[in-house]
Amino acid sequence: MGHRLTKIYTRTGDDGTTGLSDGSRVGKDSARVRAMGSIDETNSVIGMMLAELAPEDPVAGMYIRIQHDLFDLGGELSIPGAALVAASRVEWLEQSTDELNEDLPPLKNFVLPGGNRAAAVCHLARTVCRRAERDLVTLGIDETLNAPGLQYLNRLSDLLFVTARVLARRNGGQEVLWQQQLRT
Repeated sequence: MGHRLTKIYTRTGDDGTTGLSDGSRVGKDSARVRAMGSIDETNSVIGMMLAELAPEDPVAGMYIRIQHDLFDLGGELSIPGAALVAASRVEWLEQSTDELNEDLPPLKNFVLPGGNRAAAVCHLARTVCRRAERDLVTLGIDETLNAPGLQYLNRLSDLLFVTARVLARRNGGQEVLWQQQLRT
């Protein structure tokens, strides 16, 4: 393990900058820091979802691994030019999505966030993940990024959607389907 944090505040960010892992400093409002923050927020909302699941739940085990992946992705962004997320992790997300989706009925309507607390929090994680993806795209306009990182967020939002559908149907529950209202 690297350095241990014994002092949490450093005062080095009081000028509106933050340090990256390569020793450089950037503005706290930079595209890189915004993307890192959105990834961290995605990870936090997934933590909220995990608090709704039993530790032995297979979905919980899958998302704990995803939390580690997201931490790796944040680390990748904190070291410009680093590549910590492998394409194999993207493939794993695809396989996981396919497995969860196998037993779900085909969609005929849009799904509204809700169904139960776990599903609603999962939908929140999905929307925050989509923002993280947009923030990473913005960073990629000016900087070269490791392609699997962006692909990872795209696939993760898909997995979160399918997971929300699964969670909403647990214990006899159901998804909340959008119904187009007639306009007068």
